Amino acid sequence: MTNGWLKDKNIVIIGGTSGMGLAAAIFFIQQGANVIAVGKDDENVHAAEKALPRNAQLLIADAVQPGTAKQAIEVCAAAYGSFNGLFHVAGGSGRKMGDGPLHELTLEGWHKTVDLNLTSMMLSNQAAVQWFLQHKTSGTILNMGSVLGSFPSPAYFSTHAYAACKSAVIGFSKSIAAYYAKNNIRVNVIAPALVETPMAQRAANDEAILSFIKTKQPLDGGRIGQPDDITGLACYFMSDYSTFTTGQVVYVDGGWSISEGQLSAISY
Repeated sequence: MTNGWLKDKNIVIIGGTSGMGLAAAIFFIQQGANVIAVGKDDENVHAAEKALPRNAQLLIADAVQPGTAKQAIEVCAAAYGSFNGLFHVAGGSGRKMGDGPLHELTLEGWHKTVDLNLTSMMLSNQAAVQWFLQHKTSGTILNMGSVLGSFPSPAYFSTHAYAACKSAVIGFSKSIAAYYAKNNIRVNVIAPALVETPMAQRAANDEAILSFIKTKQPLDGGRIGQPDDITGLACYFMSDYSTFTTGQVVYVDGGWSISEGQLSAISY
């Protein structure tokens, strides 16, 4: 390929105005893609407007609303002539909404965390699959999981509704990958560990957690991940290089899933 891995690809990023989604939007455009970045009307939007190249389009909408992904895909197809791929990044911790250890988890916290992380993904994936089927074309879907969906860490990361959602992201993605493989629609998952994003500020500013991360994510000196650690892999999944890859989960975790992690004296 020349002129970038994503030359002439038209991509929608749900949750593309902050953190890993914004980093991906910028990188995808550098790799030749046309991008519709979707995000909520919040403080991140203004930073995204400044960070995104001028040829990117920003759509202000809530991923939990049923029409958001469908609208974004229609805007993409109208602006660029087609729609080739969906990267679903939207989601986040439900800690402030009532998520936590099971004995403290509120029903409201459960429902809001599920809507934020799982319902939004189902809606965006459904809209993408419907578009691909209607237009009889191949396509790619990439969903954002989390290492916590498979490798829990109870001392500092005990949000059980969030963990359940991220585990469900894997099951859902594998199931639809199997069903739509015959249609050349591929579905994969990236599952990062702790990455420095607006969602991760609680952990990123806690000295005890940072000390733990040095041994739990020991790669590259033992550090928190950065959004750019994700973008290269995301680019692969959105490109034609992944034409023969579906139903896969790749952990970009600095070694989290294979490391014990050393705790200071702590009770939980």
